[in-house]
Amino acid sequence: MTVDADRAASESLEGSRDLLIEMQRRMLRIRLLETQVMKLVKIGAETAGPYHLYTGEEAVAVGACLALRDDDYITGTHRSHGHPIAKGGDLRKAMAELLGKRTGYCKGKGGSMHLADFSIGVLGESGIVGSAMPTAIGAALGSKLQGNDRVVVCFFGDGAVNSGPFHETLNLASIWKLPVIFVCENNMYAITTAARDMMAVPEVAVRASNYAMPGVVVDGQDVVAVHRAVATAVTRARTGDGPSLIEAKTYRYDDHSVGLQRIVRTPYRTDDEIAAWQGDRDPLTIHAAYLRDNAVMTEAELAELQSEVADAIADALTFARESPFPDASELYDDMFTVPISAD
Repeated sequence: MTVDADRAASESLEGSRDLLIEMQRRMLRIRLLETQVMKLVKIGAETAGPYHLYTGEEAVAVGACLALRDDDYITGTHRSHGHPIAKGGDLRKAMAELLGKRTGYCKGKGGSMHLADFSIGVLGESGIVGSAMPTAIGAALGSKLQGNDRVVVCFFGDGAVNSGPFHETLNLASIWKLPVIFVCENNMYAITTAARDMMAVPEVAVRASNYAMPGVVVDGQDVVAVHRAVATAVTRARTGDGPSLIEAKTYRYDDHSVGLQRIVRTPYRTDDEIAAWQGDRDPLTIHAAYLRDNAVMTEAELAELQSEVADAIADALTFARESPFPDASELYDDMFTVPISAD
């Protein structure tokens, strides 16, 4: 990519008031949906299974997805609520899936870790660490063979970078110059083990040089910074120059999964560390300040936006609660093969 093209990708959003506001709206959608989910989990009457909250990491998915077109693809992880909402997903379908209802994204049978919506390019998410990476380069290869210019953003955590799929997919993507952007959401911890104790180098992005692709470190709490980095990588991928690796430094506010503290009783991070990230490093606070400082939104308009999103979350919860559960007869529907015992 030329310097001029790179600068254009970086500066393009400054003139787009609507895009800057949409960043805040989508981050609020993720945050407030998960706040509601946490309340439901604590009550325990309407939810089942593990929930891996994306709270604190919203700027990564939103900044990246808003650099994409609707027909571009993404793959995600077990921390799966944020990615489809950031791609423009339906809050009603998301909430219904989390409550196991037939009107959910996967008809209530996928649950928290398996949201998918092909209509907006969400190819699916998985609880198996690193497993979505081969899916991402498969989609990218499909785009290349079909001769279209769709790109793929592959989200994964720092825990995946020492797994086989990370190295295999980056190598293959580089050899074939596939239109894929690898986005590492480095939230500093894989369950309870600090990333610094599992990596010989302090940054994931330096590994990009082993596969002849650009490697960029970005502040994952700054949605504008993430958008700029991904927009540059998207332009590169669309023009046939191949993949990029972006490491977004971010932080999860909750444990690896809701309720983990009942199992792992030995503290692995301090209250001061968590408070520091929840304070001045909160992505919604950072972007709200950006919007005010650049005269994009007033304090009153920001409050109105929050109220709008809160109403949408309340509507989604009502929709989910009023939706039916899938019938037992639907158990084997939508499977690739039907077990012999189904009869």
